[in-house]
Amino acid sequence: MSKTRDITVTVNGDARKAAVEPRLLLADFLRQTLGLTGTHVGCEHGVCGACTVLVDGDSVRSCLMFAVQTDGRNVDTVEGLGRIGQMNALQQSFHEHHALQCGFCTPGMLITATDLIKKYPLATDDDIREGLSGNLCRCTGYAHIVKAIRAVVDGKAGDIR
Repeated sequence: MSKTRDITVTVNGDARKAAVEPRLLLADFLRQTLGLTGTHVGCEHGVCGACTVLVDGDSVRSCLMFAVQTDGRNVDTVEGLGRIGQMNALQQSFHEHHALQCGFCTPGMLITATDLIKKYPLATDDDIREGLSGNLCRCTGYAHIVKAIRAVVDGKAGDIR
């Protein structure tokens, strides 16, 4: 018999209430309870960055955080960035610069890039690379990802702020 805790969390702008087990990971809550499967689970150790989401505006690994820790907080996932047929500037830039291949790392890359763009000047491509150093991609080699983020930072792809 497991005990659950009631939580209320704002996810992508919508208040969501749920009874969750204290040990339920945020990634599993988002994917299984809320059906937001854009948050990918890769390594389950916080190393790959595929599960990155924003909690109160800060990027976090949802595989390392419990859902109960988000009670009363705001969580933004890749589903909240744009809509089908209406991508935000960063998503559009990823598309235009071929910054995705298999797409597995893309949600985490987009969320991390969103956080970086909002908080840091990213004056050089090395700044972008360093900011993305916690997100692994096995397909692209990062060059196109850096170009896509650079286009947004330089204002060539629109503003995400």
